[in-house]
Amino acid sequence: MYSVFAIVDIETCGGKFDYPKGRIIDICIVVHDGLGVVDKFSTLINPECYINPYFTNISGITNEMVADAPKFHEVAKQIIEFTEGKIFVAHNAAFDYNFVKSEFAALGYKYRRETLCTVRLSRKLLPGRISYSLGNLCASLGIDNEARHRAEGDAVATSKLFDLLLRLKNDDPRYKNQGVEALMTRRVDKIKQYILNKLPEACGVYYFRNKDKEIIYIGKSTNMYNRAIAHFNTDRNKSKKMLNELYDVDFTETGSELIALLLESEEIKKHKPRYNRMRKNAEFTHCLDVYTDERGALNFKIVTTEESEHAILEFNSYMAARERLDQWIESHELCLAYCGLTSKDSSCFNHQIRQCKGICCGLEEPEDYNVRVRKILSEYQFPQRTFAIFDAGRHADEKSVIIIEDFKYKGYGYVDSSSQIASAEELIHSVRTAPYYPDSNDLVRGWMKSKSRLKIVNLNLPEAH
Repeated sequence: MYSVFAIVDIETCGGKFDYPKGRIIDICIVVHDGLGVVDKFSTLINPECYINPYFTNISGITNEMVADAPKFHEVAKQIIEFTEGKIFVAHNAAFDYNFVKSEFAALGYKYRRETLCTVRLSRKLLPGRISYSLGNLCASLGIDNEARHRAEGDAVATSKLFDLLLRLKNDDPRYKNQGVEALMTRRVDKIKQYILNKLPEACGVYYFRNKDKEIIYIGKSTNMYNRAIAHFNTDRNKSKKMLNELYDVDFTETGSELIALLLESEEIKKHKPRYNRMRKNAEFTHCLDVYTDERGALNFKIVTTEESEHAILEFNSYMAARERLDQWIESHELCLAYCGLTSKDSSCFNHQIRQCKGICCGLEEPEDYNVRVRKILSEYQFPQRTFAIFDAGRHADEKSVIIIEDFKYKGYGYVDSSSQIASAEELIHSVRTAPYYPDSNDLVRGWMKSKSRLKIVNLNLPEAH
């Protein structure tokens, strides 16, 4: 069965799609059945914006010429019909395809087609050319184009070039038994299409797997499909190495971006994928604790996780905890003695260099010192002991819920938007309990600070003893 191709050319009033300023102003679609041209659609388009003289000089299309032309949404149905079930072909296909896709996205429509680039096909079948621009290729091959930089003229010229490339392919013993689209498809392109076909444009966590089904990378995104495209478009060597190992993808829709953050962190610690660097360490060995001494002053101290009684933050090493404590000491003028770093028998060194206000030698009252400590605590403690955060669900009739119990992240779940929860205990028991990692608390705190309109419900449970 032969493939059918939609050979497309557009003219624009912007170098990239920039709604509402950079829009399509001219489009032509030439339908090619693999043997020859069988249909054509061509029209100017009113971009609903001003065409800068720079782009008029390129295409010759003026604001007056498009004033009475149809708007994109008025020809969108025809563009869908002329390209549906066909391979989208263009000279430098990424430019034309992304513009068309973006115009549809602005209408709320997800436009997806397989693409084929005649620049890449020309490089394969006509190697060694100085230039692969459409104008230079056509001139060197004797292909006439009576309307350069107009969509119809360039689309017809591209279809003639495509005819020639098909003949060259069929005459070449290396390629004659391959479909033209297979000829252009590298392994990474096949994998890309497979991955993109599986991933939805939804919020969640995705898992890249190699040929042995091992998870090699875990990521999260509010749009997993678009995030996968970004992976394939990267120039980073490490990412390219990962893509060369990529064979499959799984995903979990979360609805809530906060749940995606929490699940990604948890899964990275569990699976330790080769190409993830952040959040792989699941061992937290030291804590910064807070306690109140006999004078009523709030004290910090670094202790091991086993010794901790009132942890503010937990760390992967003593040095990481010490670094954070040193930052607090400097930024809030804390006392070394009241941070467990020197004896309280005499004034601390920081007081001697005027970086401590003298609580260690009776020159500052505990109440005044505590003001600065509580400012730190407000940054790193939840405002309530046990509460729920309600967020977006995976569909319109659902809400997600994240539970903080006894100042620690407990887990997440989903509830029907219209259902009534009988009690706080019922809500807590309805969530999926997650393994506790201290950096989960950091993620929730950061989320709460960045979002001003969160639905937070105090669950008013009795304090645990």
